[in-house]
Amino acid sequence: MESWKPSCCLLALASLCRATLWALVLLEQGRGAEAKQKAPGLQGTPHAGCGSSSAHLPRPRFPFWHGYKRRCGQESPAAAWHCGAARMGVQSLAMACGVLALCLALARATNPGFVVRITQAGLDYAHQQGIVVLEQELAQLKLPDISGDFRIRHVGKVHYEISRLDLRSFHLPYSRISLVPNVGLQVSISNAFADVDGNWRVKLHFIRDHGSFDLKVENVYIKISLKLGSDASGKPTADTSDCSTRISKVRVHFSGKFGWLYNLFHSAIEPAFRKILETEVCQLVVKSVRDELQPYLRTLPVTARIDARAGIDYSLVAPPTATAQSLDVDLKGEFFSLAHRSAIPFTPLPLAFPPDHDRMVYFGASSYFFNTAGFAYHAAGALVFEITDSMIPKDVEFHLNTTTFSAFIPQLEKMYPDMLMKLRLSAPSAPFLDIGPEGVSLRPVVDIQAYAILPNSSLAPLFLLSLTGNVSAIIDVKSGHIVGSLKVGRMRLSLKHSDVGTFQVRMLQSIMNIFASNILLPRLNARLDEGFPLPLPDRIQLSNILVRFHQNFLLLGADVQYQPRGWR
Repeated sequence: MESWKPSCCLLALASLCRATLWALVLLEQGRGAEAKQKAPGLQGTPHAGCGSSSAHLPRPRFPFWHGYKRRCGQESPAAAWHCGAARMGVQSLAMACGVLALCLALARATNPGFVVRITQAGLDYAHQQGIVVLEQELAQLKLPDISGDFRIRHVGKVHYEISRLDLRSFHLPYSRISLVPNVGLQVSISNAFADVDGNWRVKLHFIRDHGSFDLKVENVYIKISLKLGSDASGKPTADTSDCSTRISKVRVHFSGKFGWLYNLFHSAIEPAFRKILETEVCQLVVKSVRDELQPYLRTLPVTARIDARAGIDYSLVAPPTATAQSLDVDLKGEFFSLAHRSAIPFTPLPLAFPPDHDRMVYFGASSYFFNTAGFAYHAAGALVFEITDSMIPKDVEFHLNTTTFSAFIPQLEKMYPDMLMKLRLSAPSAPFLDIGPEGVSLRPVVDIQAYAILPNSSLAPLFLLSLTGNVSAIIDVKSGHIVGSLKVGRMRLSLKHSDVGTFQVRMLQSIMNIFASNILLPRLNARLDEGFPLPLPDRIQLSNILVRFHQNFLLLGADVQYQPRGWR
């Protein structure tokens, strides 16, 4: 069932509300003198009672409510008519509420035309790439200087300064990414370790000294929660909803003239290092998600331009959904004409995704996705093709002229002797394909208008044929594009109109088969071989492609490979 357009819902609601107002005004008129008075309490809109039954209308807003009950309990014939109108108004108001509720429910129930599913294997691969980036970011972490005072028994007060902290390395050997249903993703890092060096300076009574130190951070545990969503343009978003860092062990070793003495007060230095690192790590994670991950997600194309006539809308229809097994991203998946985008007269059906998880990513392209392509190209006037004599292959032993066709239509030779011809092929309506377990099939209808080219180059219409046939499609993925090729089965011709008298249409079957297989089909397949882009972010390549057909959608599975910038 087609979902209602919001504008249609509003029109229906407005009509019912007008009927409600009309009925209530009639009731007021039935009150005689009261009809001339303006009801000061009628300040609400006609839909103010939505959500309530007619028995619970807000009485203070309608002063004539009491008149309705008083009159309709013991009405005269004249009053009965007005009471009936009032009852109609109450019913209309209730119906308006129902229409509005239905509209809102249908507006929320938007099926995607294209679905992307990222499996745990795909998340693990993305996690590996992300950990490499996070290690690089952490290795560049800038730590602040530390200074303070502490006391050593029998020694006294010591003032220290720690400066020029250099985080030489930060290693994340063990980590995993997991799905959090209905929320997003969680990254857990354990047993991480880091090496830091720097300079120290101390002052103890009259002793002043300085030197260097080494610091080892061990058993670092980091937990990062990512909340996934979508922005107003339909692009995916990722925010750090939670981050926690716990460091179990920090060891400091001072070197210098009195290094043995300074190592005695490591208990005062190590907690300060631990606190700083725990804070700085999470701040860097938040910054990395904001400055690295989020901009990368923005490279996902919301609209992809295909050619000069059409594009694809890949905007999200809902935020990404995390389940226990995968991350699903529902996209609009709709072709549109670049010249003039018009509403699609059909809606996408639900996609029953199979529980396949062998590949890193799966794409579900519904029949709606492909059929909007036909609709968009038809609306753009692109489904028109002309065949002239110059396009006839050299190995075909005839020409596209009236002499050739006079063998099937004898009167042509008399009416238009030895003249070149032109065939204009067009689709009277957008082609519509079906996808099932057996594959992709369609039965296109093509109008073939034949013309004679007169000596002054003007065209004289000859006849109009209708061609129908069975067409099957082979679909694959190449360089991040859905590509395909068509195979034409049996075709059937019929005569729609003739300007040259009657003739046997079946006599033209063989010659039309040649035109279709040798001229039209190679050009269509050349265009389909260019393909339509998949919704992939930058620097992603697909491999190990899987193609399967299901009811109402095509399932594409693949593994992915990320190519960093500068990769050759």
